[in-house]
Amino acid sequence: MTSASLLHALTDPGDPPLRPLPPRVAVLLESLDAPPRLAAHLRAVHDVACEILDWLDARHTTVRIDREAVLFGAASHDIGKTLHLEELAGPGSAHEADGYGLLRSHGVEERLARFARTHASWTAPDTDLADHLVSLADKIWKAKRVVDLEQLIVDRLAAASGQPPWQVFMDLDEFITRVANDADSRLTFQTAYPIKP
Repeated sequence: MTSASLLHALTDPGDPPLRPLPPRVAVLLESLDAPPRLAAHLRAVHDVACEILDWLDARHTTVRIDREAVLFGAASHDIGKTLHLEELAGPGSAHEADGYGLLRSHGVEERLARFARTHASWTAPDTDLADHLVSLADKIWKAKRVVDLEQLIVDRLAAASGQPPWQVFMDLDEFITRVANDADSRLTFQTAYPIKP
C-alpha cells in the first residue's frame, strides 16, 4: 500500500508548481513504495529537464533529441535509491547500476533505463547529448554548476547547430542562471518529505 506521504510528493503542485512525473514512472514509484523524498527529488529534476528541453526547442531548433527519453531519464535517474536509502542522505553510487537493473527488471526499455547508470558519468564514451541533459538537470535543479559538463553540452550544441561556441555558452549560462533562481524552492519542496516511506 502506497504511503500518504509518497502520494502527496507525487501530486503536490509545489510552489512554484512542478510538473507531474510521467505516469509510468509514478506508477513504478508507487509499486516500489519509494521514499517520499526520492519522489520529490525526481519531480524537481524532471521539472528542470522540461525547462531544459523547452529552452533547447526555442534556442536550438535544429538539434534533435529524444524528448521522451530525457524526461523519463530525469524522472527515474535515482530510482536505485529505493534499494540504497543511505544514498538519499549521503554520498554513494551503488544506486546507479542497481537502478538500471531495477528498471530493466520492470520491463523498461534500454533507451529509457540507461539514464539510471549514466546520469553521474557524463564523460563515459557511450554517452550522448540526451545523457548530458539529464546530468545537467540533476545538477542545476539545486543551482550546482559543473563546468566540464556544461562545456561538453556547449561543444555538442555548437557542433549540432553551427552556432559559435561562445554564443552557445552565453545562452546556456543565462538559462542556467535563470533556473538557479528557483533552486531554493525546489530544495524546500524536496526536504519537506521524509526519507523513509
